[in-house]
Amino acid sequence: MRDRLRELVRSLVPSGSVVQRTMKSGIWVSMTTVAVRLSQILMLIVLARLLSPRDFGLMGIALLTVSATRRFTDIGINAALIQEVEENVDKYLNTTWSLEAGRGFLIFAVLFVAAPFIADLFSEPGATILIRALGLSPLLIGMRNPGVVYFQKDLSFHKNFVWQSSAALTQFVVGVAYALYSPTVWALVFASLSRSFVKFALSYVLHDYRPWPAFELETARKLIDYGKWITGASIVGFIYSEGDDAFVGWFLSATALGFYQYAYRLADTPASEFSGIISQITFPAYSQLQGDIDELRGALIQTTRLTAFVAFPLAFGIALVTPSFVPVVLGEDWRPMILTMQILALYGLMHAITRNFGAVWKALGRPDYVAKLGFLRVCCIALLIWPATARWGIEGTALVVVGVYLIPMLPIDVYLAARIVNGRSMQLYAEYVYPFVAATVMFGSLRYATSVTNLSPLVELVVLVPAGAVVYFVVAYLLERQFDWGIEHNLRMIKDGLVG
Repeated sequence: MRDRLRELVRSLVPSGSVVQRTMKSGIWVSMTTVAVRLSQILMLIVLARLLSPRDFGLMGIALLTVSATRRFTDIGINAALIQEVEENVDKYLNTTWSLEAGRGFLIFAVLFVAAPFIADLFSEPGATILIRALGLSPLLIGMRNPGVVYFQKDLSFHKNFVWQSSAALTQFVVGVAYALYSPTVWALVFASLSRSFVKFALSYVLHDYRPWPAFELETARKLIDYGKWITGASIVGFIYSEGDDAFVGWFLSATALGFYQYAYRLADTPASEFSGIISQITFPAYSQLQGDIDELRGALIQTTRLTAFVAFPLAFGIALVTPSFVPVVLGEDWRPMILTMQILALYGLMHAITRNFGAVWKALGRPDYVAKLGFLRVCCIALLIWPATARWGIEGTALVVVGVYLIPMLPIDVYLAARIVNGRSMQLYAEYVYPFVAATVMFGSLRYATSVTNLSPLVELVVLVPAGAVVYFVVAYLLERQFDWGIEHNLRMIKDGLVG
């Protein structure tokens, strides 16, 4: 039995052609994402029963502050190393470590000094000590072993699985254990810090590179030159992905922020994390295919089809089950976030089906697209978020986020993704049609069924999840047989890639 298990693991270690390595890497990235996100979601569900929405809001303020400092100082070094044509990037790593360690110390110092002023901005003095405590996280991240970049560059995602999942498991254990002992916001703080510490420690266990403080100006200049657009994208990305959170916390309250962030996380995570798996493994693969535009265009269409096949039912399913999921799983105190979570499920869908485009842009040397498009989206949201939130509260904020993504961002994203690989927008739009039809049939039929029955929320939740999966796959099967959708070919290709 032990020998068979070892043989199974050995067969999944990425090797062979780029396609085979990408497929096998996908298994490990999937396992990593499932392990990390499942542990986080389970922790949040348990803590939702022990802590108040206000506790989550206070933690949200602290996390927003830390995230802002990290995103505003992100110089894109890892992306530059992954995109580098040379397989061995050891000559860059000492400079990388020095830059990242210096950045970590800078962030810690800034957060320690600025914490009381930021807390006053949100009218929450209690957030000061939380911000200072979480400042230790970027300090630990900055000092980790830069050799972990090889986990992605070499498609060695089996090592990344151990690294990420171990940290996530520690976070879960520490968070839940402390909350059972003392149900306060500090359970969230210690959980977050424990994850950063484990990632720091394991980075030196899992990779044998040992950094030494050194700084080469030419090396730093080369890395930063590529990363300047990553920096811009990171800054703009923070504003459009977390700027709405900051606005809700400042304009409304910490409690409202707790509801909004929780709804956002639960609605966005399933679909967008799957697309994140695709994006994470395809960026290195796209970088290796950048010399063959026809192969790259075909790979983009294939990944778009697969992403849409999974993202549509997940997003529509979340919107369907939210009214029963929230009171049953989270508790009655969280009911005010139901409509917000349903609206943000549509954001999760659009986020998922366009997320992979950024990997193509970066692989073809156009990371500036990410920054420029993000800036446009920020401007659109800024024009609408204040009146919408003032009129409808967090539901208004969610409507603005979804509306701006739908028009104008989705058409622009699709156009640029198609153009950069010498394709047409309709080639990508066509991949959305069949999963949209199948997911709509699933949502409509089950929504009608729940409206004519009188089931309790618990029974409704238990019935809807498997019923939704059955309806979707049946409709998808019929569409494949009738119109030659092509998804069966994709699934067979994945299977063939895994077995080599």
